[in-house]
Amino acid sequence: MTRRDPNYVDAHVGSRVRMRRQLIGMSQEKLGDLLGITFQQVQKYERGANRVSASRLHHMSKVLGVPIQFFFDGLPEEQPGFGEGGPANAILDAAASPEGIQLNRIFAEVADGARRKLIVAMAKTIAEQKS
Repeated sequence: MTRRDPNYVDAHVGSRVRMRRQLIGMSQEKLGDLLGITFQQVQKYERGANRVSASRLHHMSKVLGVPIQFFFDGLPEEQPGFGEGGPANAILDAAASPEGIQLNRIFAEVADGARRKLIVAMAKTIAEQKS
């Protein structure tokens, strides 16, 4: 039996569910409880292994406090092919990672523009260092 890869739309929607859930500090178990499903089902949605129905997506948007369109933001017009992606996808992938979400949450708490510039300069310096 071969395992089929998730549809790219389902995987994208799932990654947006995971990103929003992590951004607001909600566990998979808590989201599952609020949706009336198991945390395992939430995991399957987030991986794109299971497709989210329209009614469930509507419920998720209410629970997570975002419009339904949020789950489709950044979706490529066509299925990405092998070797595609580029810098825009790399940035979205980094921002959607647990560390990216944590960094963005912390950055959003810094209101002072000069301090934000210091954070950016520090990150740039670290990124430019060769290991």
